[in-house]
Amino acid sequence: MVIAVSELLDADLVSRMARGDQAALAELYDRHAPSALALAMRVTGDRAEGEDVLQTVFLKLWNSAGSFDATRGSVQSWILASVRNASIDRIRRRQAHERAVREAPVAAADRGPGPDEESAKRAAALIGSLPPDQREAIELAYFQGLTQSQIAERLNQPLGTIKTRLRLGMMKLREAFAGRAEKK
Repeated sequence: MVIAVSELLDADLVSRMARGDQAALAELYDRHAPSALALAMRVTGDRAEGEDVLQTVFLKLWNSAGSFDATRGSVQSWILASVRNASIDRIRRRQAHERAVREAPVAAADRGPGPDEESAKRAAALIGSLPPDQREAIELAYFQGLTQSQIAERLNQPLGTIKTRLRLGMMKLREAFAGRAEKK
């Protein structure tokens, strides 16, 4: 089996990245960003989204460089598979958002009038009173639409920690809302 010199160099760069070498990340990015961006743009159909996907993927690769296994494929295939998967995830999120926007007027009409401005202010104050780590997790999940895994990745925290923060924050909000409802 003949291994190309570029594959050896790429694997060495990933190994250096795993040790925190930022120059290795820059070199790997310079080598593979053009083809990765082309793939992301082809899948998402949009340059700006493609660029966002590329940034997200290279950040993920930086954080997970130690998990790269050369026996499973080349660095280039690792990068391109990550870009493809992230691009598909981006499309799914966009489609889910578009569906939610289309269905929102119908769902709102079925529920009757929405919360008044006073209720919205109270809700914002209650969320603001949460501990910062719980508030951040709730804002990322419910206002930015990120999954628990995406939140864990973005905050560089274990998934279990994020789940706990969300659960505790939601319990505190539920208790606070229930306490306010009893006072009325």
